[in-house]
Amino acid sequence: MNNITDVVKNLLIINVIVFLALNFTALGHYFNYFVLYPIQSPYFQPVQLLTNMFNHAPVNPDLGMRGSLGYMHILGNMMTLYFFGPRVEAIWGPKKFLFFYLICGLGADLLHLITGGGPALGASGAISGVLLAFAYMYPNAKVMLLFPPIPLKAKYLVLGLLVFDLYLGLTSSNSGIAHFAHIGGAVMGVLLIFVFKKFPDFLR
Repeated sequence: MNNITDVVKNLLIINVIVFLALNFTALGHYFNYFVLYPIQSPYFQPVQLLTNMFNHAPVNPDLGMRGSLGYMHILGNMMTLYFFGPRVEAIWGPKKFLFFYLICGLGADLLHLITGGGPALGASGAISGVLLAFAYMYPNAKVMLLFPPIPLKAKYLVLGLLVFDLYLGLTSSNSGIAHFAHIGGAVMGVLLIFVFKKFPDFLR
């Protein structure tokens, strides 16, 4: 049984509320404020570096974003956060975990912009950082994959996902998935873990 922690619970609630509000209420008019557009785009605003990580691929066709994954996008991200986030937050505490989550999301955004990615949205970059932190804390923990349904040690799962993202990021230009954002979140996670080790009382 997963004992959900406070920050993870609130992140889940916020993501679901934003998803429902933008898709099923008049607040959908503000959808572009929750998408990270390229810096050269007339739609780009600095606040999108934060807000985009609380939005997910739309299910309302009026919102556009061709090639979106719809409900699978938010479901996959929130399930990953639910299963892995509490274990990380329980060790670091809420303040350090939230800081880690947001900065990993920012790192994901920056690498996505640097590599010339198109409009992006979603918590995947921040959650890549959480997955990496989980694998760092519990490298030999067995994780059951969905496809295929086989157990895999956390350290091998994260390594495999990053290699997969790097390969697709270099070879697939129109996949509709921000692969370099995933890598950016994980890289920022590595840097933050190094900082946390050097300054163990940071945000305690």
